[in-house]
Amino acid sequence: MASGGRRGERHVALLEKRGRFTVARPLFEPGEQVAMDRKIRFRERQIAWVEFRGGRARLLRDLGRVDNATDVCEALALERLKRRGFSGAIEAEAEAAALAPESEVERRDLTGLPTFTVDPATARDFDDAVSAEIEGDSVRLWIHIADVAAYVRPGSNLEALAWQRANSVYVPTSVEPMLPKVLSAGVCSLSPGEERLAVTTEILLSGSGEVSSVSFYRSRIVSDARLDYEQLDRIFDGSEGPPERVGEQIRLARAAAGALAERKQSGRLEVTSNEPGFTFDGNGNVTSATADLQTEAHRLIEHLMVLVNEQVAGLLEQQRTPTLYRVHEQPDPDRIARLAGQLASLNLPAPAVADGMGPGAAGQFAVEASRTVAAEAARRGHGAVPFGSLILRSLKPARYSARNLGHAGLGSEAYCHFTSPIRRFPDLLVHRGLLSEVGGGEEAPDPGEVESSASHCSDREREASRLERDADDICAAFLLERELFEHGWDSSFEGEVSGVIGAGAFITFGGELGDVYEGFIPVRRMRGDRYDLNEEETALIGGRSGKAVRFGDPVTVTVQKVDPVRGRVDLDPVGR
Repeated sequence: MASGGRRGERHVALLEKRGRFTVARPLFEPGEQVAMDRKIRFRERQIAWVEFRGGRARLLRDLGRVDNATDVCEALALERLKRRGFSGAIEAEAEAAALAPESEVERRDLTGLPTFTVDPATARDFDDAVSAEIEGDSVRLWIHIADVAAYVRPGSNLEALAWQRANSVYVPTSVEPMLPKVLSAGVCSLSPGEERLAVTTEILLSGSGEVSSVSFYRSRIVSDARLDYEQLDRIFDGSEGPPERVGEQIRLARAAAGALAERKQSGRLEVTSNEPGFTFDGNGNVTSATADLQTEAHRLIEHLMVLVNEQVAGLLEQQRTPTLYRVHEQPDPDRIARLAGQLASLNLPAPAVADGMGPGAAGQFAVEASRTVAAEAARRGHGAVPFGSLILRSLKPARYSARNLGHAGLGSEAYCHFTSPIRRFPDLLVHRGLLSEVGGGEEAPDPGEVESSASHCSDREREASRLERDADDICAAFLLERELFEHGWDSSFEGEVSGVIGAGAFITFGGELGDVYEGFIPVRRMRGDRYDLNEEETALIGGRSGKAVRFGDPVTVTVQKVDPVRGRVDLDPVGR
């Protein structure tokens, strides 16, 4: 392993005994084992944070055991982020900011307005809150967003750190927040029963989902009820009553979200995705997992937040205020033409491809195809997530940009991220730009700062997504190993094909403890024939039999091998 200069390279390592010596071998990164620079107390299966320099390794911190899901997940986060927590100086600056927020600004007192929040059950920071009142045939909405700009001031060390991190990072076992907890889970969090500083968007929405008027201002609020998504869904299905003070507000917000959904339905993608949710015991072992599908409660909050983000972006574009837009460019027509061929190879319905299709028509094809494919998956009873992923792969990725390029996936002409400033730096920049335009006491961001932040924040977002996905895979593999230990390695599982490459097929499947497993069947284990990838890259086809392993197909598998540390699962097909 190469030296990293005066400090050396730091990696998570597995410690092992080799004769009289203890050696360290990088756990997640490639590298040779290196002897420790001094004698240490060795434990079997120990992992540690180690500095490699000059052909030796120095122990920096014990990280637990390689056979413990929480220890490995936290170690992966340290490996990728290279740091956890905040320095004493930053913590002190955050505590001082929490006690003395920006006070030379006018705020509306909305503390008497019935207000509620909706977040995941495990959330500890609450960026947004909702109020609603009936007004004739319309609904007046107040969407309150934490006023992080009041605490994180331009030019401060807090701002520099927030820019560097760019976003909070979530793994199943913890969160690495963008801001210290005294802010992120303290004074900036819209916790119930606590007076908080907010930036409020007040919108008059007609019964058909049209915006009649909108205004923005700084405010003071008090959240009356903290709901989670599961609780709100129970309120919707009548199995639980709403909190008394916000029952009418919930009903009105639901009606408003429904009107927005109807209005926006034709212009946005319809794809099914799921996020894994894990539970752990007191010893850090993962015990169960579920694939959290989007419900009406999720959609209610999503529609309201999208509405606010569009209104803010529209104003900033109109005023030519430097800001970060969240853009999702129209897809490349050639890639969409290929998508049409892929859908046809899977016998999935799709609109006709127009001759000379431009980017706008390509985007409309993707939207319409997402709807026909979702309906067909519902009819078949399988394939919704794999088919949706096929459509998403044909599109350009969403990113941050200093130029407004629209958001094709949402059908928005102008869009930004405004509603989560506790956990995203782009939202903080957008807050400052908005407040500079509405007399909120802030200066507009510098155009150069906005330009540099666009690529930086996009890069950091991608890195965080990779870490979160890899941590999910690790936890799922540990859980699968537990399930096999409890129920036997000869257990079979029902799943579906989630992807194919020349080397084999990816399979998502579920068991008794979790429904979030994913594994890989190498083509060499598909006995009885030679399987090759078809031209559309949607199926593996047997050369002699013509049998196909296609996107979305239901399959039965057994587990051949589990490597929890790498989140890797090797599978065998049943009945092929």
